[in-house]
Amino acid sequence: MITSAVRMPPRKSGSRRRIPPGRPSLTGSWSRRLWSTGAMVFFFGACSSASLHGDVYRGDGLAFRVGEIPASWSRLSVSHARIAFRDDAKEASVLVNARCGKDGDDVPLLVLTTHLFMSFTERATIHQAVVPMDGREAMHTILSAKLDGVPKSFDAFVLKKDGCVYDFVCVSAPATFEENRAPFERFVAGFRTLPKDS
Repeated sequence: MITSAVRMPPRKSGSRRRIPPGRPSLTGSWSRRLWSTGAMVFFFGACSSASLHGDVYRGDGLAFRVGEIPASWSRLSVSHARIAFRDDAKEASVLVNARCGKDGDDVPLLVLTTHLFMSFTERATIHQAVVPMDGREAMHTILSAKLDGVPKSFDAFVLKKDGCVYDFVCVSAPATFEENRAPFERFVAGFRTLPKDS
């Protein structure tokens, strides 16, 4: 179901958020981005001594399980991202970030979601709703925007749980967005936090 569009205010031309060295932004440094081998990869504000074995991630005091990882997704090694994948054939990137103890308690899901997309222009929210996820509420957003003038489509989930914030984002070319949504949303639907020592 498509809800009425909610437009986020556009960023003023030429303006940039300045982040002091060593201090993470509200949801990580999404304003910094890297284009590499045709894949769009965002830098997040989290260090990564990550370890993903099968569908279980462990590292930096976190442990969680994700859903089905399609065979067409290639794992990317990206600084400042917990997990990243690229599907070249379908022109999609999938990114997962998690951080604890910074903004997990007092920042609303809508604000956390809005800050993910502050660096993009011509943003238009197509669908936004609170959905259940791993025993909590998450904000699900489908959004179109431009990055350096290039149209992109986004499917994003933001979850707060146990003092941590988890971001899940699928970035896709508009032409392939619908076929990328189903595998991405299955991947997110399988998310579960795990005991750190199990």
